[in-house]
Amino acid sequence: MKTPKVPAYGHHKQSGQARVYVNGRGIYLGLYGSAASRIAYGEIVGKIVGGLPLDPFVTQKNVGTVPTIPTSITVSELCLAFMRHAEGYYLTPSGKRSAEVDGFKSAVSPLVQLYGHTPVDDFGPLALTAVRQRFIERGWCRRFCNQSTNRIRRVFKWAVANELVEHGTLTRLQALASLRAGKCKAHDNPRREAVSDDVLDAVRQHLAQDHRDLFDLLRATGARPSELLGLSMENIDTSGTVWIADLDEHKNAHRGLSRKLFFGPKSQLIIRRRPSTGPLFSVDRNWFATIVKRACLEAGVTPFVPYVLRHCKATSLRDEMSIESAQAVLGHAQPSMTARYSSKMDRLAMEAAVRAG
Repeated sequence: MKTPKVPAYGHHKQSGQARVYVNGRGIYLGLYGSAASRIAYGEIVGKIVGGLPLDPFVTQKNVGTVPTIPTSITVSELCLAFMRHAEGYYLTPSGKRSAEVDGFKSAVSPLVQLYGHTPVDDFGPLALTAVRQRFIERGWCRRFCNQSTNRIRRVFKWAVANELVEHGTLTRLQALASLRAGKCKAHDNPRREAVSDDVLDAVRQHLAQDHRDLFDLLRATGARPSELLGLSMENIDTSGTVWIADLDEHKNAHRGLSRKLFFGPKSQLIIRRRPSTGPLFSVDRNWFATIVKRACLEAGVTPFVPYVLRHCKATSLRDEMSIESAQAVLGHAQPSMTARYSSKMDRLAMEAAVRAG
């Protein structure tokens, strides 16, 4: 009688798991080097040598010399392995952790709560639908629900590439369609509109000087809040009439695109008041958004977020100058992005409707 081959106790580095191969299928045993994984390995070896099935519900007559029942890691173990990968992979050009890591954390949290103990290859479209329903129950908008669902698919795609999940599992998850506007219970955030200068002037009066400087600089430049909050004087070229900051870190840096901020006379006056060393502004982005919303309430206007200041600048440039000017200032890669910012076309349409009767 041929002696069965004993599988080697291996280390799957991506997940930190101990792993053995039986009939070409990976069996995960727990944390590599742990006592539990060694015990699980010994049990498998004992069953293989003794000609016993790994699954006690499989009868002896259906089992060959080497058992073929595979096991897999759980959803919790997969998420832990992926987040270890994400912490080192999703980085800004300067080596800081990207905000994408937080996006994945938000997505996998309900996933682990609902299906943490489920084997990864048993997780299918219906389970993913249940996780997405949890997103909706948390009050997330439709767009963010779809983003988070796609992030879960990306976790499983990474797992397939690292031999943690069967390819068919990912294929099944990809069959789930995205949430569509008007056909689901997830809400859509209202379209962001430009705010009048009178409203902006009223709100800024309720801000402290440091926060007012940031508010005014966002309003003057059309920059994203994250772009100004990461800026310091050493990043700004002040040699010309117009000061220029060539940003290393920005929204599209990972796509190989450049991003420059241009500061005219009004912006320069604000910057001159700011610290000459270290960040120009030390406030947290989310906290600044809260401050602006509070100022809106104190001013008696509908609350808005700081990103609206970029929208206001874009609309002004688009209407008063040209789409090319707005595209250059905003740093859009495509004119189609800039074309959304315009109130002039609405005014022209209304004038035409009045004249046409």
